[in-house]
Amino acid sequence: MALTSRIALTGPVTTDPEDYLSSSLGIIFPDDVTNQHGDADHGLLYTSPHLPKQLQFALAKVTEEKDRHLFSHYLWNSSLMLAELIEAGTLGVTIPWSGLGGEVKHFDLTGLSSVELGAGTALPSIMGGLLGSKRVVVTDYPAPLIIETLEENVRRGVDEKNAVKGRYRLEEAVVGGHVWGQLDTPLAEGNKHKADRVIVADCLWMPWEHANLRKSIGWFMKEGEGARAWVVSGFHTGRNKMRGFFEREALAEEGLEVERLWERDCDGEEREWVWDRGVEDISVRKRWLAIGVLRRIRKVESNGKGE
Repeated sequence: MALTSRIALTGPVTTDPEDYLSSSLGIIFPDDVTNQHGDADHGLLYTSPHLPKQLQFALAKVTEEKDRHLFSHYLWNSSLMLAELIEAGTLGVTIPWSGLGGEVKHFDLTGLSSVELGAGTALPSIMGGLLGSKRVVVTDYPAPLIIETLEENVRRGVDEKNAVKGRYRLEEAVVGGHVWGQLDTPLAEGNKHKADRVIVADCLWMPWEHANLRKSIGWFMKEGEGARAWVVSGFHTGRNKMRGFFEREALAEEGLEVERLWERDCDGEEREWVWDRGVEDISVRKRWLAIGVLRRIRKVESNGKGE
C-alpha cells in the first residue's frame, strides 16, 4: 500500500482553482506523488489498520511570512515514513523490506524515550506514544501558533483510547519550542542526553542549519551505545541541499556517525544511498526519501600493546 494512502483531508470542500489542480495531478500524472499534505483550512485524518481509531491532526494557521517559510504547517512524507517504520518495528508488522536498513525491529520504541526536532504535526512521536514509548518530547520552532497547534495534536492524539490494546505505557508527553543549536533554554537543559531516540523528519532542506541540527541531535541523544537518531528526508528540494548533513567529518564534531543510510520510495522499494545521481527529475525524486540512522561514535579499545 502506498505511503500516502493513510492520509485524508478534513474540512470544507475547496473552491480554490489551485487546489483543484493540485488534487488532480495524480490523475493527469499518475506517477506524481504529493509530498506535503494539508493546509490552513483543512485538517488531516491518519488511518492505520493497527490503531483502534483514526488520528486527527490540525495544521498551524500561520500568518507571518517568516513562519510560513518554516513549512511546519504541513505533514510531510518523511513523517509518514517514520510513523510506518515505528509501527512496523514496534508491533512486528511485515512491510516491504530489503534489509538495506538492517532489521525493521530496530525501529521499536517500546519502553524508550524520544525527542522529536522540527516536529510539525508530531505524527512519529504520537505513534510512538500510542505503541509503547515511555516518554516523548516534541519540539518545533518557538512560534506561538506552531507550538499551540503542536500541543493540540499531541494532547488529542496521545490518548490511551487511541492506543493499541495493551501497548500504552506513556509516563510523560512534553511539547515545547526549540531553536536548533540553542541549548541554554530550560527545555534543552532539562533534556540533555535523555533521549533513547532522536526523531528528525524532513528537516534537511536548509543546509545553513545543518550544523545547528547536528548540535541539537548530539545534545539530546543519550550517551550510551544503544542511543540512535532517525533522520528521514525527502529529495524534493534537491539532493545537493540535503546530503551535506551526513558528511562524516561534520557529524564527528558532535560525536556522531552514520550507522546506516539508504533510500526508500513511497511504495516501499529500496535502494542504496548515493551522494550523486546526476540530474534527477522532480517527479521522480519526490517519490524517494533518504533514511539515516545515526549513533554515537564507537570508541576503539586498546589491546594493551599500543595498538
